[in-house]
Amino acid sequence: MSTTHDLPIQRPGDESTDPADFLRTPPHSLEAEQATIGTLLSATGPASGRYFAETLETGIQPEDYYRPAHALIHQAACDLHRKSEPVDAVTVAAELAKNNQLTKAGGAPYLHTCIQTVPTIAAGPHYADIVRAKAYRRAAIDSAHKILSYAYSDQGDEDDVRALVEKELTAIVTGTPGLAEAPPLVNDIYLDYALHLEQIQNGQETGWTYGLADLDTVTAGMKDGNVTVIAAASGVGKSTLALNAAVAAAKSGAQVMFSSLEMSTTELMHKIVAAEGTVPLHHLTRQGGLTPEGWKSVERLGRELFRTLNLRIHEPDHASLSDITSAARASARKSGLDVLVVDYLQLVEVEQARNITREQAVASISRGLKKISKELKCHVIALSQLNDEGLMRESRAIKNDASVVIRVERPDADEPESPRAGEIDVVVEKNRFGPRATITAGAQLHYSRFNDMATT
Repeated sequence: MSTTHDLPIQRPGDESTDPADFLRTPPHSLEAEQATIGTLLSATGPASGRYFAETLETGIQPEDYYRPAHALIHQAACDLHRKSEPVDAVTVAAELAKNNQLTKAGGAPYLHTCIQTVPTIAAGPHYADIVRAKAYRRAAIDSAHKILSYAYSDQGDEDDVRALVEKELTAIVTGTPGLAEAPPLVNDIYLDYALHLEQIQNGQETGWTYGLADLDTVTAGMKDGNVTVIAAASGVGKSTLALNAAVAAAKSGAQVMFSSLEMSTTELMHKIVAAEGTVPLHHLTRQGGLTPEGWKSVERLGRELFRTLNLRIHEPDHASLSDITSAARASARKSGLDVLVVDYLQLVEVEQARNITREQAVASISRGLKKISKELKCHVIALSQLNDEGLMRESRAIKNDASVVIRVERPDADEPESPRAGEIDVVVEKNRFGPRATITAGAQLHYSRFNDMATT
């Protein structure tokens, strides 16, 4: 624990020689430093690997550590990570030994000591924040000491003192962890806006495709940082529309993750194969139903489509927003993430306090998905169930958080003999990028797909 005195701390090179200066201990927390290092050395494997990245995302740097040994270990771990090599006590010890730094870092046993001090690696970012906060305090003390030393000396004049004070205080204020910067002036934004506008007008800046040309025209496609809600009654085809959009976007080059809380991976693959291979869905799901031609289509998809399709299927162990968020962040780190599909909102679980309603809980999920879209700069498609009155169940906040709201209606769902059998209406109820509209598409549900009417 740090002790408090009235005199500044003593550092090598300081002009002060007052023995009292040596009594001060700079702010630091060796426990937090060890826990941070221990997290970096422990956060390996698919289940916990995200904690390594989340710890580094705090902005912690080797120079933030008070103990030099910790800075060496941190740097070695980061060097291994950049080379896509595993990071653990053995590999970091080898890296340090290769650079003749293992003894300075405390030796191989000290790495295991750091690992053993970690209460939980999930709190790695919290430990790193403590280390950074202590480092900031030390930097503030250093700046103050430089000002005091210069002010006590006879060097320079009033302008020189003022310049030093301004320089040191500016450096320490701009380095404040979490300090917000002033928003840019509109004049600073204009040039980037004009370039962006030119790209839009030239057709160079468009969102990812939904897979339906008319829907892309009305909405300008799926844009980063926005949310589309697809709502429909049960069995109408909201999952089919969303899965079609996910595949279409991936085929056009997007990095896509489909998080399914309703269907299994096998069920989703059945639907993709049926839609892309023109294989009747019921042929894939019953014994002996697949013809030789069907098998050829399945094999062709493996060679020509799935080998290069940037589509990840996420079937979470627990239907929680945190699981979806962690998987999305992992996908973004691995290969980038442009489109995230969540099927569907009412199945997502949250930690629900006793004094909040289910409607408030679903609203928090909606806000969470909006936050993901902004954080990862991706487009989120969130599916929502409609009740018997045709309203989105449990939360109007879902509609408020969305940039585009689509309601799917199938005329033959309740009227099999409808003259519009084989069609769906994609009703754009909310659209921040254009007009509201109703788009008619062809429904080929035996192939688990919707097509543009001209194509159908």
